[in-house]
Amino acid sequence: MNQPIVGYHLDEYSDWVADLACGHGQHVRHHPPFFSRPWVLTQEGRTRQIGQLLFCKRCHEPDLSPPGA
Repeated sequence: MNQPIVGYHLDEYSDWVADLACGHGQHVRHHPPFFSRPWVLTQEGRTRQIGQLLFCKRCHEPDLSPPGA
């Protein structure tokens, strides 16, 4: 399910995580040739991506937590 980017934060390894409108996060790394996201390297680039849609894997996956948890 596509969700808009609403912000960013750094994880414990100093990798950028996009904060999505659904409340989940998704890493946005620039590691060519696997991931080409040079915009993540600058504040200006990240700011320009606010509102852009990313596929949220966690919204797409079925809830595997036990009932009542």
